[in-house]
Amino acid sequence: MSDEQAGSAFRFNGHWREFAPIAFTNLLLIIVTLGIYRFWAKARERRYLWSRTDFIGDPLEWTGTGKELFIGFVMAILIFGVPLFVMQLVIQGLIFRGQIWLVGLTAFFFPFALLFVMGVARFRALRYRLSRTHWHGIRGGCDQKGLAYGWSYLWKSIVGGLFFGLMLPWSMIELWNQRWNEMSFGSHSFTAGAEYKPLLMRLLICFGVAIVAALLIGGLTAISGWLAVFLLPFALAVGLLVLFTVYYALFLRLAIGGMTLNRIDFAFTARSFDIAKLLLGDLALLVCTLGLGFVFLSYRHWAFFIRHMEASGEVELASLMQSETEEPKQGEGLLDAFDVGAF
Repeated sequence: MSDEQAGSAFRFNGHWREFAPIAFTNLLLIIVTLGIYRFWAKARERRYLWSRTDFIGDPLEWTGTGKELFIGFVMAILIFGVPLFVMQLVIQGLIFRGQIWLVGLTAFFFPFALLFVMGVARFRALRYRLSRTHWHGIRGGCDQKGLAYGWSYLWKSIVGGLFFGLMLPWSMIELWNQRWNEMSFGSHSFTAGAEYKPLLMRLLICFGVAIVAALLIGGLTAISGWLAVFLLPFALAVGLLVLFTVYYALFLRLAIGGMTLNRIDFAFTARSFDIAKLLLGDLALLVCTLGLGFVFLSYRHWAFFIRHMEASGEVELASLMQSETEEPKQGEGLLDAFDVGAF
């Protein structure tokens, strides 16, 4: 156990040397099977990561299977891929017939439909992962299908982009609270009540720093154009990384810190510097291994997440009964299609 986990209710006991055989075997089988094995590879990785994660001295258990993830992916193709393909054929037909206004109408509504499906995907992925996460034989879950959340995700994402993005903190926090307030573990429901105002202040500070940096770069360009050409890409990359980590670190601390489960309060301790080190470590790993190190990214991110999770309060095992929520029959196929995080 590392010193930073001492006294924490969460503990990660894994080691990259244990994970390496799993990661490289998975990579080989994915190549041999032309990618089909990736669903079983993901389930195998999760079984290891969950089994090396303790909560109050007892390990988590992942009960999901590769078959469920594969079926979820196939359903995502049928639900999203086939209609998209048909719509492309329809658009081509409309263009051929000169009905441009119908093409424009379809193109106008397509991003809204995409946002709706992305919201449903994120909700159902979290629902699936909780239903396959066991602790003391108890699992999580949710009875909602995610359609109402998909609608909220649509309009709140649009509102989040208003006023030069200043509504984004409200949108992100509201969606997080709504998503987790529908979830439960065992017989207890999660409560999420994070506030967005501190995140708005952080965003305003980020905007202020970005404006000052832009003025400095503009001045440098006026003084020495050739020097700015070399420095501008580097300054832009570093600036975006710093602003992203500063903003997202606070978002995670606020969002997770606003959650409770019965008498348990959760917290996330990672600071901006910690997330920057994680991202720079990912970059160094990929560069030094010529890209092969990507097989360790899931391990690094899970270990980072668990090592910065904390919980306080009382766990009433006597009152913690098995969840009666419906178990989804398939995995997070839609989430795979959009490649977005579930939490």
